[in-house]
Amino acid sequence: MQWQHRHATINGIHMHYVEQGEGMPVVLCHGFPHLWFSWHRQISALAAAGYRVIAPDMRGMGQTGAPAAVEAYDIEHITGDLLGLLDHVGEERAVFAGLDFGAFAIYDLALRHPERVIAVIGLENPAAPHNPDEPPLSEYRRQAREHFLHIEYFREPPRADRDLAADPRRFLHKVYHTLSGACDFFEMFRHPPGTSYMDAMEEPPPLPWPWLSELELEFFVSEYSRTGFTGGLNWYRSFDIKWEQRRPFEGVQSTVPAYFIGSEHDVDLEGFHGEDPIGQMRAIFPDLRRVEMIPGAGHMVQLEASDEVNRLLIDYLREIAGLSRSTGDR
Repeated sequence: MQWQHRHATINGIHMHYVEQGEGMPVVLCHGFPHLWFSWHRQISALAAAGYRVIAPDMRGMGQTGAPAAVEAYDIEHITGDLLGLLDHVGEERAVFAGLDFGAFAIYDLALRHPERVIAVIGLENPAAPHNPDEPPLSEYRRQAREHFLHIEYFREPPRADRDLAADPRRFLHKVYHTLSGACDFFEMFRHPPGTSYMDAMEEPPPLPWPWLSELELEFFVSEYSRTGFTGGLNWYRSFDIKWEQRRPFEGVQSTVPAYFIGSEHDVDLEGFHGEDPIGQMRAIFPDLRRVEMIPGAGHMVQLEASDEVNRLLIDYLREIAGLSRSTGDR
């Protein structure tokens, strides 16, 4: 692998990112509990196809700094990280692809700084209109009165921080299975309020799985054993702050070209984005050019269906490069 590991001070924190290749820049943004390594099967494939691929450890995770304050995970800080990364690598604009929290980060960036975004590619999590009626943590707390809900479990330290850090290997082994297409995430709703996340998840089969080896899991375990999980949990704990920051953009549409990759058994598409998630995304990104759904896979789609994700990303990027040439961009 010709990955180049880089370290820099960006937007006031230490940032680690991996890059490979030359050409149109593509920034890959992960979610939780992921790392830059979540994209390791995409980086070399996209670089070989003629793109400069940049995969950061997002704020709070991996080798990137993890400020303690929840306020440090708001939209201004997160978009500032991405803008600062672009400036640091000497790129005026880039294609941004994101999954989970990484998807919301790139959508916020496209709405606030469209001049820095060639196109966005969302995986699993579509953009959704702002809900002005109720802060999200209040909504999830109300739902959690009826059954276990991981977001409520994460909401207040230190329980989740302590529980997950006590056995990172067991947590990551269980949660990656739970999020995959081989498991029904919503079985956890059978557990009562107050259940721990570790106890709510079913026991996973032993590794290796068709899409994850023991060595690959060990990379995630090693990093989260070192850092703990508080940085990633702060992305949840800042939901209400982000909700307030998105209020001025209610009803605003982005002119940035958008693309989407989903999967048949994704938990978020199935249970957390309403009855018409793609329609909701189109309300914000009317230039939503292509939507593809991958059968069989779950939320860990870039690992569960790597070859298909790579094929679609390269196909999208070729189309995006053609659009850029036709408009006189690089």
